[in-house]
Amino acid sequence: MKIISTFSGCGGSSLGYMQAGGKVLLAVEYDDHAAACYRANFPDTPLYHGDISKLNGDEALQLSGLKVGELDILDGSPPCQGFSTAGKRIFHDTRNQLFHEFVRLLRHLKPKTFVMENVAGLVKGKMKLIFVEIMRELKASGYQVKARLLNTACYGVPQARKRLIFIGVRDDLNIEPSHPKPRGPVVTIMEAIKGADTSGTPSLSKRYADIYHLIPCGGNAGDAWGIKSHFSDCVRPRPNKPCCTLPKMQTGTGFATICHPHEPRSLSIGEAKRIQTFPDGFILLGKFVDQWARIGNSVPPLFMKQIASHVHTTALGGK
Repeated sequence: MKIISTFSGCGGSSLGYMQAGGKVLLAVEYDDHAAACYRANFPDTPLYHGDISKLNGDEALQLSGLKVGELDILDGSPPCQGFSTAGKRIFHDTRNQLFHEFVRLLRHLKPKTFVMENVAGLVKGKMKLIFVEIMRELKASGYQVKARLLNTACYGVPQARKRLIFIGVRDDLNIEPSHPKPRGPVVTIMEAIKGADTSGTPSLSKRYADIYHLIPCGGNAGDAWGIKSHFSDCVRPRPNKPCCTLPKMQTGTGFATICHPHEPRSLSIGEAKRIQTFPDGFILLGKFVDQWARIGNSVPPLFMKQIASHVHTTALGGK
């Protein structure tokens, strides 16, 4: 499989494609820190570090060494902050329109298939109008398209993370797109993080350390205080279940923090890698909050491996 990855982040999707036997011929990323992490892990992959709106289709073909129609998969996870239920869900957030850049490249490159990932909030409430627009634009680009909500926990990822996955197949191939069926086993957080590196983990502030043992598994600080607290304050996951969704923001001090199920501390970067299915040796740069942001903003590699393998088999003639 020949892949171009847009909105690549630190490389979660890229790693998944590679694990499925594919080769990423070009990655595109705007954020400086994410681009630095990507380069550290994939030094041999050409990286366009800049604004995707400035990357024209001809340049993408030149950088990847491809001709129009030769690309197997165009991949992309346009920024989702404007859609996410974890944010303010501002309808006119300019980030809601970045999918147009994906569509622009799709129409120029004419890949055989595409995979586009986004948050579940895109099909909730007023954001459904944008979902309808996205589907209309993708289909008008010459593709059969299907979109489904998938939970990463159903695909071997030790994390309950619902994501909307668009899969498209070029009209001339006459193949109806489909999504992979759930593939277990279900992996719990404790199974995943056993033996993981716990170095460099911030300490909980006294405010949260004092109430950690009063928080029920599956609850947060508000349950200990008997009030309705922010949903991400000192969250204590259930040990016998997959972890809750890893967010982009993790302070490690209790505020906006997912904790260890049994120990009064934040999850470590090493544990977060396991929960997001990155290998232990995956390189992340900078401070704790910066490294966590790269993990929380990424696509779990194992999840993308399952999707890529399915597309390879059902639409690209692979075995």
